[in-house]
Amino acid sequence: MPDPVFLSRDQNQARGIARYTLDFLNDRLGEPDDAVYAKVEQFHLDSVACAVAALAAGMNAPVVLRQEALSYPVSDPSQGAALLGSTSLVAPEKAVVANSAAARELDANGTNFGYNPRTGDAAGEFGHNDFYPVALAAAQMQQWDGRRLLKAMICLDEIRGRLAEVFALKNHKIDHVVHGAIASAAVYAAMQGGTEEQIESAIGMTVAHYIPFRAIRAGHQLSDSKGASAAISTEAAVLSARRALRGFVGPADIFRNPQAIFCLMEPPGQPDLSPFDLQLSGEGSDFAVMQMHFKLGLYEHQSAGAIQGLIDLLCANPALLDDVGQLEKIRIAIYEPAFSIIGDPAKRDPQTRQSADHSMVYIIAALLRKALQQKRAGWKELTLVPADYDDQTLFDPLTRDLMQRIEFVHGGPEYDARYPDGIPTRVELTHRTLGVLGSPLVMYPEGHARNQSGRLDEFVAHKFRTLAALGVDDVDALLARFSGLRDRSPAEIRDLCNFTIQQP
Repeated sequence: MPDPVFLSRDQNQARGIARYTLDFLNDRLGEPDDAVYAKVEQFHLDSVACAVAALAAGMNAPVVLRQEALSYPVSDPSQGAALLGSTSLVAPEKAVVANSAAARELDANGTNFGYNPRTGDAAGEFGHNDFYPVALAAAQMQQWDGRRLLKAMICLDEIRGRLAEVFALKNHKIDHVVHGAIASAAVYAAMQGGTEEQIESAIGMTVAHYIPFRAIRAGHQLSDSKGASAAISTEAAVLSARRALRGFVGPADIFRNPQAIFCLMEPPGQPDLSPFDLQLSGEGSDFAVMQMHFKLGLYEHQSAGAIQGLIDLLCANPALLDDVGQLEKIRIAIYEPAFSIIGDPAKRDPQTRQSADHSMVYIIAALLRKALQQKRAGWKELTLVPADYDDQTLFDPLTRDLMQRIEFVHGGPEYDARYPDGIPTRVELTHRTLGVLGSPLVMYPEGHARNQSGRLDEFVAHKFRTLAALGVDDVDALLARFSGLRDRSPAEIRDLCNFTIQQP
């Protein structure tokens, strides 16, 4: 296995990330394996379907940010980037904030859990594949071909994914999007021809000036800020990069700065150290994106174990779907931090979509309602879509009744010790006729990087078609447009967003 780029805690890691990004993007570190290119393209395709569905459903934040972006038109192709489903060129930070918000709004695109099975790094920070619009915008402006575009996406996922393995922002009530913003600043600046010093300044400004806290994800009812958090932080990262490229000098050596978030939150115990070592892959197959996970519908990623357990029980016991009145209780045991995040008592009565898709009791009740109505179960049959979170469905009497039958508990140390390797969950159903039916401990549900069912491609393809069909007439054409990017010319990459999305 090729040796990674090792950035020790006693060196300037911001400068090291800058050097790594330039070397990787300019083919000085070797080449990722074909499987890595294929995986990042699959995640990008998935994010495009999520974005199309969000815009087609008229979700508020993506629509507002898209309208805002259109008020920043650009005529020079070297200075502007395209919005998804449009030929309009706008300021790159505005294209990024609008496109990233659309990809993220439904909370259905890819996820990382901050775990590296090879090194044992397990800080367990979350993160999502929200940041591909950064690479696309820069590639369009610089006339990069598809191979270089995908390599930039791999690089972006590598930086944010490895940071998530070594530093848990959530432990300090800081939003996980900071890791993605750092990666975005580095990749955008490098793609625009920045020097090591300029990239370091871009990273330093991003960290010193723009830190979002988890207030975005707390409260009785969540708002547009939850879904748009990555997009807004990435907009700031691109702005920081553009300023650095113009000559603005930001804070240097930000990871060892004693008053920046890293050393401030986790003091290393002696001067001139950061709290962590960092390893970044340059070639081969061991890239962070290969350990990232797919969601197979609209649900908070930590609920996937419960969804798997429920589907397994329903498939094994179809009589459960005969009479909902016979179902007395659904008991779900899970690990921390999932129990605190999606089991927050405030989320037992969600009033908004943003709260409902972070509510374990709502997600499971909505899934079970669909199964009872259809009299069948399975990942494809029960795919959760935007309509499962609209105002009418959110207050559906059967869903609300089922929510009251759900007991959600912390499984204790046995469960906590198994995270973030997996997402340990058990589901138990109490039925008047069938008795107590329990699932085995679910560790790697469908969509998880270590799931071995062999059905991932099938399920991801079904999800793509289901979501994309909400916004385009010809799903096959959309799939063809965003497939095979590695062989696309610069002109084709520039034209990638030129398709029509049906919007309300």
